[in-house]
Amino acid sequence: MRIDDLAQQHCIPRSGSEHALDAAAVAGLLAGMPGWSLVNDGKAIVKDFRFDDFHRTLGFINAVGFMANREDHHPDLEAGYGHCQVLWSTHDVGGLSLNDFICAARVEALLAR
Repeated sequence: MRIDDLAQQHCIPRSGSEHALDAAAVAGLLAGMPGWSLVNDGKAIVKDFRFDDFHRTLGFINAVGFMANREDHHPDLEAGYGHCQVLWSTHDVGGLSLNDFICAARVEALLAR
C-alpha cells in the first residue's frame, strides 16, 4: 500500500492479537515508508525528524499531537533542539497494527504540506 493511500485512512479501535500485523505485512508497509525503521524487536516503528530550530520542532510536535488526538492513536515522542523522534506501536495488540502505519503516513503528509 502506498504512503499516500495510508495517509487518507483513519484509525479504528484495534485490540487483541488478531489485529497485530505479521512480519510480512510489516515489511511490505515499511518498504513504502522512507526513513522509518523497526525497533523493540519489531513491535514498533520509529523515525527521527530534523528541524532548523526548536521553534519548528515544537510546531511539529503540536501538529503531530493534534493529528494523534483526532485519530485517538498516540505516539511516543522524544524531542530536543532541532529534532523529534516519533515512535508508533499499538499496545493493545502487543506490537504493530495498521493504525501505526496510518499515523506514520499522516505524519509524513504533515511535512509534505
